[in-house]
Amino acid sequence: MLDAMNRLEGKVALVTGGSRGIGAAVALRLAEEGADIVLTFQNSAERAAEVVEQIKAVGRRVLAVQADSEVPEALIAAVDETAESFGALDILVNNAGVFLVGPLEEIGPTEIDRTLAVNVRAPFVASQAAVRHMGQGGRIISIGSNVAERAVFPGMALYSMSKTGLIGMTKGLARELGPRGITVNLVHPGPTDTDSNPAHGPNAAAIAGFTALGRYAEAAEIAATVAHLASSDGRYITGATIAVDGGFTA
Repeated sequence: MLDAMNRLEGKVALVTGGSRGIGAAVALRLAEEGADIVLTFQNSAERAAEVVEQIKAVGRRVLAVQADSEVPEALIAAVDETAESFGALDILVNNAGVFLVGPLEEIGPTEIDRTLAVNVRAPFVASQAAVRHMGQGGRIISIGSNVAERAVFPGMALYSMSKTGLIGMTKGLARELGPRGITVNLVHPGPTDTDSNPAHGPNAAAIAGFTALGRYAEAAEIAATVAHLASSDGRYITGATIAVDGGFTA
């Protein structure tokens, strides 16, 4: 049996939006458990380079690829580059996303199109491209949001809608890919301490108050669940939506 921290030895993982926040934590955790990593980034080249160095420090191969998830061709190219560079693709983590919120009357077509393109179309396109390279034991894991289940603040309709779409995608792909031995799951983080939503921000106390635990998550706590789903320990979990939200939706 593999050591608990080598559950992913010999695996290759692609993490979209892996240069910061939850994506960076996921990329590092998967590397710590033995996987070689490809991460995509859009603008944060310096942050991506920092994550690359962290992964190299744990002894894993790593590649950072610039790709805007709004552009299907760029995303497909990143998937194919992963398989070509490392000879395989075992794990896809659909993490890249955009968070565009505001009053209903002020949301325009540009915001709608970008949100749906990045938060819904991109995970589907990446999954579609990834399964061409995956065999038995493949893993597709998407990062959703607790607001798909409970939108407690106004202005969240567009974002909530986009993350809810991942529930249907996850269930549908789980049924379709199950016979091929590929699992498909969705992780719904709650409030998580990142640059875009810091635990010390102006609204943090109110947001944390909606959780049963009364605090924000650390990005590493979300990554731990992703690592479990990616490993052989998660082999009988598919089509599931798992809330890692401190009881936000309890």
